[in-house]
Amino acid sequence: MIIAIASDHSGVILKKEIATYIHETFQYEVIDCGPKTADVSVDYPDYAAKVATHIQKQTADLGIVICGTGIGISIAANKHTGIRCALCHDCFSARVTREHNNSNMLAMGARVIGSDLAKDIVQHFLVASFEGDRHQKRIDKITVIEQAQLVIKP
Repeated sequence: MIIAIASDHSGVILKKEIATYIHETFQYEVIDCGPKTADVSVDYPDYAAKVATHIQKQTADLGIVICGTGIGISIAANKHTGIRCALCHDCFSARVTREHNNSNMLAMGARVIGSDLAKDIVQHFLVASFEGDRHQKRIDKITVIEQAQLVIKP
């Protein structure tokens, strides 16, 4: 499995810890989409786009993005076609978003959770798999909305 990972400047340290954890624990290939250091402020939409592009081009199976809260980078990631990025700060959500939503990206906040919890969240996200069945029809509806083929009526 190949995991693409990126952060903004506030998530560089956690990103590096998570990348190492994934490689050492799961022996998965990790594509570090940057940034390399936290020395310069960077814009999270740019790094969300780098990971999303790997998912879209199928050069990575899953993606992980990190910013201060995880909010901005998850919003940015979800603007990309075919991306279902879930902001998770607990293990249950990380597992269920894969099982029910077939999420292909995980977002976390470096200023919200610590390294140990982040590793646990990543572990739950990576080992879970999509259950399909009743959940697939919901994913299909999301795809239709995404493709602007459905007008939502209140």
